[in-house]
Amino acid sequence: MNVAIVGGGICGLSLALHLHQQGIQSQVYERVPEIKPLGVGITLLPHAMREFSALGIGDELLKAGIENRESRFYNRFGQLIYREDRGKFAGYQYPEVGIHRGTLHLILHNAVIRALGPGAVVTGHECVGVDQDDNGATVQFKGRDPVRADIVVACDGINSAIRKQFYPDDKVVFTGINTWRGVTRRKPILDGRTYIRVGSINTGKMVIYPIVDDIDGNGNQLINWMAEIKREDSLGQNDWNRAGNLDDFFPIYESWRFDWLDVAQMIRDADQILEYPMVDKDPIQNWTFGRVTLAGDAAHPMYPRGSNGGAQAAIDARTLADCLAKTADPRGALKAYEAARAEPAANVVRTNRAQPPDFINIKVEELVGDRPFERLDDYITQDELRALSDGYKKVAGFALADVSRPG
Repeated sequence: MNVAIVGGGICGLSLALHLHQQGIQSQVYERVPEIKPLGVGITLLPHAMREFSALGIGDELLKAGIENRESRFYNRFGQLIYREDRGKFAGYQYPEVGIHRGTLHLILHNAVIRALGPGAVVTGHECVGVDQDDNGATVQFKGRDPVRADIVVACDGINSAIRKQFYPDDKVVFTGINTWRGVTRRKPILDGRTYIRVGSINTGKMVIYPIVDDIDGNGNQLINWMAEIKREDSLGQNDWNRAGNLDDFFPIYESWRFDWLDVAQMIRDADQILEYPMVDKDPIQNWTFGRVTLAGDAAHPMYPRGSNGGAQAAIDARTLADCLAKTADPRGALKAYEAARAEPAANVVRTNRAQPPDFINIKVEELVGDRPFERLDDYITQDELRALSDGYKKVAGFALADVSRPG
């Protein structure tokens, strides 16, 4: 069996490695002319680290990133709402790791080259569509010769050309939430091992966590942060991966100066600021069309909340490879993969919209009335907040019991 993988991101590279482990030949076709370490931070939750550990890169990722010990939720006045242990500190078999997305990408890419050879990832190939018949499928590329394979897997992201072929009216869903992401070099925040959520999308939200330790030899860390706000009078949907304009969001956070962090100064000191829209797509039931299937963001683009997009893509890759290894019928394998993954992924998409992990912040803000509190238990207990957190973990597939077995 020969598999053409369209897209060399987290999903496509993970799939190539899993297929190699199963003895299945594959080739990755990537649109960009050169693989570079782009982007900002990403958190690898325990179920993501389970998948990457199975590919033999878990220790390398842990060494390149920072292991999170706990997660903390604060209101926009800097008051602690809720905290919980994370990863191995919460009893998981696998750690939770904050890492630069570009570093993750390069580690995956290098692992593919080591395992499959230097020609395993072909760059400069922009997919424009796919044709198929009873005997195979042909990938069409812009300005390049077509490629023939037994099956084709679309791992080409939220703007997938292959998904667009089967869903021509497909559009992203934007509800007025924009984000700005940056990285700042500074001294560790709290213990330097904490994932922090502050505020809510209604009044201004920040997600903050370290991704590189001792980046300058002076003990400073590279801190990843994301500002997120929903505004009726917003500027409309912002651009993708473009340099962000400080004036568009900084006034919301200018007064955020807490005894444990000066948020405003952290934003001002950023090495770079990028802007992104907070978008996803409505879940679809059909991922598979004969010898062609969708995976990762091409199948289930979701809000970047809960650090779950990369994990779901990695689970897709392992599940698809397992299905292909179990049968000589490629079309049957693709349908089995769809049956296993479509509904669980759709549940995560819906949960990230309606009740993401930071619903804790939103709930407290509603109960307290968006003002400082004296005693939070008068409004909601820690047990009730823990139940909200555990509910998200269960839907997203990283409840403690779930991560101890394959997803």
